[in-house]
Amino acid sequence: MADTIKIAIVGPKTGPVTQYGDMQFIGAKQAIKDLNAKGGVDGKMLEAKEYDDAADPKQAVAVANKIVNDGVKFVIGHMTSPTAQPASDIYEDEGIVMITPAATSPEITARGYKLIFRTLGLDSAQGPAAGNYIAEHVKPKVVAVLHDKQQYGEGVATEVKQTLEGKGVQVAVFEGLNAGEKDFSQIIQKLKQNNVDFVYWGGFHPELGLILRQAQEKGMKARFMAAEACANDSISQIAQGAAEGLLVTAPKAFHMDPANKAIVDAIKNDGKDPNGPYVFPSYSAVQLIAEAIKKAGNPDTDKVAEEIHNGTFRTPTGDLSFDMNGDLKNFKFVVYQWHFGKPKTEVAPQ
Repeated sequence: MADTIKIAIVGPKTGPVTQYGDMQFIGAKQAIKDLNAKGGVDGKMLEAKEYDDAADPKQAVAVANKIVNDGVKFVIGHMTSPTAQPASDIYEDEGIVMITPAATSPEITARGYKLIFRTLGLDSAQGPAAGNYIAEHVKPKVVAVLHDKQQYGEGVATEVKQTLEGKGVQVAVFEGLNAGEKDFSQIIQKLKQNNVDFVYWGGFHPELGLILRQAQEKGMKARFMAAEACANDSISQIAQGAAEGLLVTAPKAFHMDPANKAIVDAIKNDGKDPNGPYVFPSYSAVQLIAEAIKKAGNPDTDKVAEEIHNGTFRTPTGDLSFDMNGDLKNFKFVVYQWHFGKPKTEVAPQ
């Protein structure tokens, strides 16, 4: 319909990490519902268009081209760094504003693009937050840093390794594993032989869940830590009790903020879960687009992007303002301890 503003919501509806897409769709669709209930944007209703990229880079490119052909000018997504990066090339070329609520690789926004933004912090902040916490609070004897050889996982793992070494903590094992692998007995044996008592994992939750469970089965006593992609209930479903005590860096628990109670209640009333690190960054991404269109006076994407770059926006994830790359200023990750079947607890202040 010509009297609507179409917003594409792109994330994994299929594949091994559909949980990330679930969080994104919950947050973004709730924002669209709330904005439309208040009259939309300058009298125009927002219309959600949902796309599945399966967290696969090739499918992400195909979806991005479909979005271009569908005439959609605003995108919430993609959810992983390996999908967001190639898709963002297409959006920048085609004059489409993209805001990812989840992809954290610095490379995505390091290329001088004008139309690409994110409502989450960077691995260049998340890695040091984890590394500093490990060095200053955990103080392990022998550290291993593992990753899945992918852009996100290897990137954040490398940041952790460099931060630890800068703090004088030696990393005894730094090794890449294959994404999708099921049997981790070989690396667990290597960790035991090296007397590793702390393991950092850079990657997604399906592999870590198996590593945790298999390590426990083999009697390994090491403490584990991971980034925000592992801060979801599926880690407990895969690892069972072995996920207890897992440390994770994640955004602030925005669903616990009393100011967000109305949004939380609305999501719960819809039978959905307001928890999860990407729900509220997705909500804020939609709100950002809506507010910038209002400020620009029309949905021209160049003008909307300019407003986002130059403005400060009050959202459920805080007052957001952006640097020249389209990254948030002053975003801070929090260190949490994961509990099986219970809310995670904050162990390090922002």
